[in-house]
Amino acid sequence: MSSTAAEAALETAAAPAVKSPMGELELRIEHRGGKSVAAHQYHQGALRVLRPHYLDESGQVCYVVVNPGGAYLGADLYVMDVEVGDGASLVLTTQSATKIYRTPGSFAEQRMTLRLGERAQLELAPDQLIAYREASYRQNTHVTVRPSSSLVMAEVVTPGWSPDGASFRYEELRLRTEIHVEAPGGTELLALDNLLIRPSLNDVTGTGFMEGRSHLGSLVVVDPRVDQALADELHALTAGCDAYTGVSLTASIGGTTGLVLRSLSDSTEELNRLLGACTALLRERWHGQAPLNLRKY
Repeated sequence: MSSTAAEAALETAAAPAVKSPMGELELRIEHRGGKSVAAHQYHQGALRVLRPHYLDESGQVCYVVVNPGGAYLGADLYVMDVEVGDGASLVLTTQSATKIYRTPGSFAEQRMTLRLGERAQLELAPDQLIAYREASYRQNTHVTVRPSSSLVMAEVVTPGWSPDGASFRYEELRLRTEIHVEAPGGTELLALDNLLIRPSLNDVTGTGFMEGRSHLGSLVVVDPRVDQALADELHALTAGCDAYTGVSLTASIGGTTGLVLRSLSDSTEELNRLLGACTALLRERWHGQAPLNLRKY
């Protein structure tokens, strides 16, 4: 079978039936009385959030997303809708790693919609995504920001344990992030990041892909203060880490610019340290806040 035919067959095999969400979450944050609070909160099924807490005196609220089921399975669909209103600030994290187990018949999927108002601040800092043997997973994140919004999204993807000790035993990972800027002249696409890893069809270990590494870290930043000098500074900051890192900038729309940092390593801890150093710099410089300390353990 040709590679094209093989890919088509895989698409057909993975095509989902019409499915209802296994878990749904809605969260709207507003700025009231000097701090950020939930103006709307809804959850159903295998998604919920813990009680909010405040990590410092800035008024920024932190919510922890919980999946009581513990993992994503075949044909599972999770839907999240998060809005951070004008002047509000939110840290959104997870209680533990997102685990994707075997998905026979159909892939697991997460759809997330994020909307940021004027001067809104959102830090998305989930624990690592772990894809186990024979797992297929699709993650679609749709983001809309205003020119004055500040968005920081960090993510680490790691392979799960397999009996033979090999790293790439999952079937497929698709991570698609689409970022739009809502400006007075209309809404424009700022960035489209589409990551596809298919170990079952292609050798992903070599040059031009994973470069011999097994773990992937990503940092996406959108803010009017993003520029080439910041990109150079973040890249220099990663020089002391055991990782292969690159940084790129988007075009500017409405006065705001995006930055994407991608790093390859063999260690979740190393990538967390690298991404943590980058986000700590941004928190201190832009918002006068200490490094993020989520104290989960």
